[in-house]
Amino acid sequence: MEQIQCFFYDYFVSIGVSELSAKYFNMLCLLIILLIITYIADKITRRLLITFFGRFSERTKTNFDDLLINNRAPRNIAHLVPLFLTIKLFPLVFKDFPEFETHILIVLKVATIVLTLWIIRSVLKTFESYFKTLPKLKDKPIDSYIQVVMLFLWIVGIASILAILINLSFLKFFTTLGAASAVLLLIFKDTILGFVASIQVAINDSVRIGDWITMEKYGADGDVIEINLSTVQVQNFDMTITNIPTYALISDSFKNWRGMQSSGGRRIKRSIILKAKSIKYLTNDDIDKLKKIELITSYLNHRQKDINTFNEAKNVDKSVMINGRNMTNLGVFRKYLQTYIEQHSAVNKDMFIMVRQLAPTAQGLPLEIYCFSSDKRWENYEYIMSDIFDHTLAAVPYFDLELFELNAGIVE
Repeated sequence: MEQIQCFFYDYFVSIGVSELSAKYFNMLCLLIILLIITYIADKITRRLLITFFGRFSERTKTNFDDLLINNRAPRNIAHLVPLFLTIKLFPLVFKDFPEFETHILIVLKVATIVLTLWIIRSVLKTFESYFKTLPKLKDKPIDSYIQVVMLFLWIVGIASILAILINLSFLKFFTTLGAASAVLLLIFKDTILGFVASIQVAINDSVRIGDWITMEKYGADGDVIEINLSTVQVQNFDMTITNIPTYALISDSFKNWRGMQSSGGRRIKRSIILKAKSIKYLTNDDIDKLKKIELITSYLNHRQKDINTFNEAKNVDKSVMINGRNMTNLGVFRKYLQTYIEQHSAVNKDMFIMVRQLAPTAQGLPLEIYCFSSDKRWENYEYIMSDIFDHTLAAVPYFDLELFELNAGIVE
């Protein structure tokens, strides 16, 4: 490089250019040559590294090296060679202009810091993508931890750049920066809260990627697709995306349906309202008529026998229906629904099954069905629940019961 420098300088002097102008022309020519060398070195290094990583990744079983290529780690590393080459050669280019050399050195130092950050970022993004492929970590908020590390590195990097620009030592710069810590805490409040929330969410295992959560305050009802430092992204069932602040997962209440999805069934809990005036005692004729319903034939025979035995033993006067023991149409209907649900093919028989009365209301008497469907998928769950209540509503008239309807009540 020194021989080239002397050649250009001697050439410009020989053609009658002044010494100062010859130095400027000489610097310009050397700068062009340095840029060409840097460009060629960058192209060659980049091609070699990418080719090497590509062939190496084809021979390995792990996909980590493939992810390195996808996140451009080899490409970013390749830029180090021309950068170091420039740092080595630029003093020769600006040998006659030391004032330029000082400014260029600052630029190169800043470029080194930025390039180092980009290389670290591509490696961290690779780790992030790789961890998401591991079964034990794919539902963890890996994004949050990577973002925290990158945030810390960017703060250190920017602080280093500022320290270089104002010609202040790194330690003194951070000492001065400590005085403004209160302002920094205010600026990065959401980031700090998000980081703390991410750690608590991971430790408590309250939310995982893929969980179905419901958070009415933010209008979220769907699957968690991403947990990062600042937000939790939820893809709702209408395919819209809701962004929830990460710290809201520990400050506000929400419903996580993971327990239901990991259990043996999905709960069905719904009631119908019966008119109170339609509830009555059953006569023998009523019972004989209901015995034709196969699901409760055996029950009615057994129950009627027990009741008759009791009433005869007590010599009960059955001329008045309220005396002694009796069956009601509501009680038989409850037994029918219990038997029907217990025999339903889509109901999980190993989980709780119950048909119960709720407290009477101004509209009538609620009769609630409580059970669990074997199929937890939303579409199938709704179909199973509808099938049960289609049958329930259609069965009500067979027991001389009536459903409450607001319009019918008004007409009456």
